[in-house]
Amino acid sequence: MPNIKSAKKRVLVNQKKNTLNRAEISEVKTVIKKFNNAIDTNKIDEAEALLPAVFSVLDRAASKNVIHKNNAANKKSALAKKLSDVKSGKLVITIKKDNKTIAAEKAKLAQEAREAAKLEFQRVAAEKKAAKLEAEKAKLEAEEAAKAAAKKSKKTKEAKEEPKDAPVAEKKPAAKKTTAKKTEESKEEKPAAKKPAAKKTTAKKTEEKAEEPKAE
Repeated sequence: MPNIKSAKKRVLVNQKKNTLNRAEISEVKTVIKKFNNAIDTNKIDEAEALLPAVFSVLDRAASKNVIHKNNAANKKSALAKKLSDVKSGKLVITIKKDNKTIAAEKAKLAQEAREAAKLEFQRVAAEKKAAKLEAEKAKLEAEEAAKAAAKKSKKTKEAKEEPKDAPVAEKKPAAKKTTAKKTEESKEEKPAAKKPAAKKTTAKKTEEKAEEPKAE
């Protein structure tokens, strides 16, 4: 810091002018940036509306000696030519994306990828669950079929065994009947055979006895 009063004042004045000039230059840059952004995003009407404001800001900066008047004229002519070339088709604008929009698009793509992966996981899980249910159903059907086959084989086995037992049950009463018949027949036949034989023998004996005295 200088010691002389006038030098001190000059430093303070320069600082004040520097701040004012920096504000003016910042405004110029901001207006030009808005115009270029409108051109880059292919907003021709907005660029045409901004062009007079850009010219006025450049003229004010040149009048205050913030920028040189030739520098202001060059900027004005360059911006006007750019707008006319875009309108005539000489200059083809490829829409530029700022970092914010690029980051937003990346985040959107990442979200879509996560959702797609989630849906794929849910689909695979549903398919696995359905396959598991189908396997359990097939297992139950196989068990039921095995049980039905076992019951059927048991019934057929019982049906085959029943005719073997039935004749035996029928034969035993028949055998008993035959033995009873035989005993009855034998009982009936024996007395009948004995009685006539006894009668005959007695008759023969009486005849022989009767004949013997006659011969004497």
